Amino acid sequence: MRADLIASEFSLPGLPVAVRPFGSGNINDTYLAIFRDGRNEQPAIIQKIRRKIFPEPAAVMHNLRVLSEHLQKSLVANAAESDRAWRFPEIIKTKSGKDFIAESEGDIWRALTFIPGAQTFETVQGLGHAFEVGRALGYFHRQTETLPTAQLKEALPGFHHAPRYLADFESTLKQSGTQALLRASTSARSAIDFIMARKAALLTLSTAIEQGKLKLSVTHGDPKSGNVMIDKQTGHGIGLIDLDTVQAGLREHDIGDAVRSLCNPAGEDPIQLGDAGLDLELLKAFINGYRIESSMMLARPEGGFAYDAILGMTLELGLRFLTDHLNGDRYFKVRHPGHNLYRAQAQFKLVESIERQEREIREIVQGI
Repeated sequence: MRADLIASEFSLPGLPVAVRPFGSGNINDTYLAIFRDGRNEQPAIIQKIRRKIFPEPAAVMHNLRVLSEHLQKSLVANAAESDRAWRFPEIIKTKSGKDFIAESEGDIWRALTFIPGAQTFETVQGLGHAFEVGRALGYFHRQTETLPTAQLKEALPGFHHAPRYLADFESTLKQSGTQALLRASTSARSAIDFIMARKAALLTLSTAIEQGKLKLSVTHGDPKSGNVMIDKQTGHGIGLIDLDTVQAGLREHDIGDAVRSLCNPAGEDPIQLGDAGLDLELLKAFINGYRIESSMMLARPEGGFAYDAILGMTLELGLRFLTDHLNGDRYFKVRHPGHNLYRAQAQFKLVESIERQEREIREIVQGI
């Protein structure tokens, strides 16, 4: 169904007078809808969640409902002691009182509140921005500390499960179509060699879970800089968006993924591959911000896995981009042929930068 027709089915005053694509996400189809009631206008986010990506879209909405109710109670209880007005998207019900609209093929549509006066940045804007992203993620981790993981469903099975990604990758390598592609692409062959030489680093956190060294907690799942809302007036981080991947996971994954995206000023699509690299000053700013809100995570024994998470999450994303390239670009949206391979190569350049600075990174995350 068309987004403009779907928008009119949600319980908002007036009628949708404008519906246009919004944001730059690689997964969901997102639109900004403007509803007008007389002279008053109200914006809302309309999104299509694809069953191709999320096998049970209803589980995504279940988790969002549980999380929203938990956070709203926490925001009210802690409002007086906070130096800012933390905000998170809330579900807007349909006119029939439901959380979403289901299509016959299994995709669903939902509406979320739009956070006014806030903006997001796909790439880091400076040390202050890195600090605020750290605070926002630390706040999210601290506020969800008391939310039992048993209340959440598995929104995205196997998400951030490195052994699964590696198994999918190795299975893809055996396909006849992949072999033909590799014979024609030295770049793809080099990327494969890069991953195979770092399998142990990719699996470090999974091994730690098996050994009982790490425990599962409520995680955001995709806390990149583009998912942190920054107040336009104050420059403060005021919350996280894109909550579809919230489920039980490792907070180390969240920290590693945030650092991977935030502390590489060149971004996931650098102009030149050689531009990719981890900036230690940005890392310091992020960690300082995180510690203000959630110092307990880094102080625990599991905090010693922060470097492994930064390295592992960068490897993981590179592996996912590479596998999608070999599979014909089925998961991530691409803008041109070979886009996912280029993305993978950029992540691997970042990996090399992380490896060169291992000692310094460990000192920063351990507070030395």
